[in-house]
Amino acid sequence: MSESPFNYSDYLQTLGLEAFNEMQQEFFGKASGSDQLILLAPTGSGKTLAYLLPLIQMLDLNKSVVQALVIVPSRELALQIEQVFKSLKTSFKVTTCYGGHSMKTEQNALLDAPAVIIATPGRLSEHVDNGSFDPSTVRLVVLDEFDKSLQFGFHEQLKVIFEKLPGDQRHFLTSATQLSRLPEFLPFRSVVEVDYLKDAQDSKLKLNIVRTTSVEKVETLMRLIAGFGHEVCLVFCNHRDAVDRISALLSSNHFEHAVLHGGMEQIDREKNLIKFRNGTHHVLIATDLASRGLDIPEIKHVVHYQLPPKEDAFIHRNGRTARMHASGQSYLVQANDEELPEYIRGPIVELELPEEITLPEPSPWACLYISAGKKDKIGRGDVVGMLTKKGGLIPEQIGLITIMDTATYVAIDRKQMPILLEKVSQERIKKVKVRMAEAN
Repeated sequence: MSESPFNYSDYLQTLGLEAFNEMQQEFFGKASGSDQLILLAPTGSGKTLAYLLPLIQMLDLNKSVVQALVIVPSRELALQIEQVFKSLKTSFKVTTCYGGHSMKTEQNALLDAPAVIIATPGRLSEHVDNGSFDPSTVRLVVLDEFDKSLQFGFHEQLKVIFEKLPGDQRHFLTSATQLSRLPEFLPFRSVVEVDYLKDAQDSKLKLNIVRTTSVEKVETLMRLIAGFGHEVCLVFCNHRDAVDRISALLSSNHFEHAVLHGGMEQIDREKNLIKFRNGTHHVLIATDLASRGLDIPEIKHVVHYQLPPKEDAFIHRNGRTARMHASGQSYLVQANDEELPEYIRGPIVELELPEEITLPEPSPWACLYISAGKKDKIGRGDVVGMLTKKGGLIPEQIGLITIMDTATYVAIDRKQMPILLEKVSQERIKKVKVRMAEAN
């Protein structure tokens, strides 16, 4: 344990917050005296911070062993939690492990044992099987979006992991839906629950329906989302082929958008999410991969091109909008031969779309790619300095900066992009020769 008293409020300034929300404060209080703690709260309510700060309080700087595991259902969520952990600016080492990433690179990172490992169940079970680290030293396991890990079929991998753990470790579980039961491999004795799902019922979500034919369904979707202009929109499909089919139609009409599904290369998934976050694209067409835990902006419009078979998936999708008492709109695009599932209840407004379609203008932001990142010791100040001093930009023409291991992405005033690229084509950042181009 840290020798100086741990004070949660010490992190407020680091995080740029005025105060922690009610749910986070209750979880902090319960975490100090509960070995098995379950947090039920809507998407976007701040669950990551709620468990990361108590986790940090439990770590011991004097021990060079793995002390905590954070297990998550997707690589995107793992990377997002790593960013939040690093933003807390502690002295503890963290390593992230996930499929699609080099196993050897991860094993090398685990040689000098990190205090915290953030990982997907499949990859973590591989490391446990291969002896990449000693699991017997783990004192806390966080299962974030736990129900989703089970839904994705990670039951056996989780079982492998828990068989190698000491058995007396503490557990934090989080979920955005009620858990019907807990699997037998969890060594739970007395469970304490912090339940804020009641807050989800208070959200100001408005449900709308657009009726069409099967043949015209994709075109109807395009007419619907074109009417949103530059307001941020997330379109959900059940299958990746539907995502690709919609994307093909939008592309043929020069309608700018991003896509996200599990069949994409990891670098393309990350790049598309970055362009959606930084405002380069206002429309994201996705499978349910985008319904959980991802750090994407507040969404005004959630569109269900295909309705999921189960209600909890529908709830999670809608959780991307109307977060924590905010208002939002949810839309069902329903062909005449499709039946609404039983879980669709309450008032629903039927919309008539205009016959004329006016495609929105491209976003005022474009995305700049720079071929250097954290491994080159590149920081935000280095990027801003180069763009202002060498590129001639003013701060208002520079948007969100995302620095990854080997690349950096920056939102730039679209009108300035061609001029900027001419000016900085031969520039270096921290004496590193970099390649710069508009991200495709």
